[in-house]
Amino acid sequence: MKVVQTSQAPAAIGPYSQGIIVNNLFYSSGQIPLTSEGIMIEGGIKEQTHQVFKNLDAVLSAAGASFNTVVKATVFIKNMDDFAAINEVYGEYFSTNKPARSCVEVARLPKDALVEIEVIALVK
Repeated sequence: MKVVQTSQAPAAIGPYSQGIIVNNLFYSSGQIPLTSEGIMIEGGIKEQTHQVFKNLDAVLSAAGASFNTVVKATVFIKNMDDFAAINEVYGEYFSTNKPARSCVEVARLPKDALVEIEVIALVK
């Protein structure tokens, strides 16, 4: 088991890591729309989703993976009415590779984020 850590994504805000590699699979922790400095970005659901993908890109890169090697994504959203807007942004990052995905509406996310995404990816 290998812990993945990068300064290009926000540090964990609790007793967990940004991700773990086990048997050539990378498991990310959920990413919310914090900057690498730990500041919540301004803007609506599209801006927040882009920041989440920026964070995911950083942890995937640190793990030796990429959006092209993601096999499963789990999306947590505060409001199912944002589903179409999130899908629009999501499709920009998964235009070629379309991993399996779950999407659930939740009552609340850390730091009152509108979206949180975690992924599982093959490590190169």
